[in-house]
Amino acid sequence: QAQPVESGGGLVQPGGSLTLSCVVFTTTSTLYDMGWYRQAPGKQREFVAGLRSGVPTSYSDSVKGRFTYSRDNTKNTAYLQMNSLKPEDTATYYCQNWNTGQWGQGTQVTVSS
Repeated sequence: QAQPVESGGGLVQPGGSLTLSCVVFTTTSTLYDMGWYRQAPGKQREFVAGLRSGVPTSYSDSVKGRFTYSRDNTKNTAYLQMNSLKPEDTATYYCQNWNTGQWGQGTQVTVSS
């Protein structure tokens, strides 16, 4: 319960767009704070964007202005709209439930021509 599940990854050309989704399936009415992270091959996992209740959405400098975090509280789902994608955005993207610390299994995003 409360395990995040990501979807929406794929192959996109530079300059293209993708939208990732992260849903937390739960039988309760709890709204979970969620964050997006990514990990490229040979690199550490890094923060991308996230929203904690009562705090403005935060973004890493590398994606600010290109990525947009949003959520649908009725579905306990967080989204990551990614525009103007660059090859350096290639990574496995993970969602974390900040209330429980649980991670999703990740979804692969590849930006290549």
